[in-house]
Amino acid sequence: MTSEVTEALARERADAVRRLADLEQLHLRIVDASRDDNADDEHDTEGQTIAWDRAQNSALVDATKERIAEIDRATKRFEDGWDGSCAACGAPIPHERLLARPTATRCVACA
Repeated sequence: MTSEVTEALARERADAVRRLADLEQLHLRIVDASRDDNADDEHDTEGQTIAWDRAQNSALVDATKERIAEIDRATKRFEDGWDGSCAACGAPIPHERLLARPTATRCVACA
C-alpha cells in the first residue's frame, strides 16, 4: 500500500474516532437534559422529541462504528498484501480512486 493511501486511511479513522466521541458525549447530554425534565415525549408540541433525538444519535453512532470497522478492514486488506485489484472484475483500482476512497474494493466501472 502506498504511504499516501495509508495516511488517508489513518486520517479517516482518526476523524471517525473523534466523531464517535462527540456523538457519545451528545448522547450523555441528551440523557442528562431529560433526566429531571417532566416532558411528555409522546405529545411534545414544541418540535422534535427527546426520543427522536436519542434515536437519531444512536443511528449516527452505529454508522460511525461501522465506518471505523470498514476502515479497519481496508487497513487489514493492505497489511495482508492486497494488490488493489477490483473485487468484481479483478482489474487494478486506480491509485487516485484509492486516495479519494481508501476503503474502496471495486473500480469505478464496477462500483
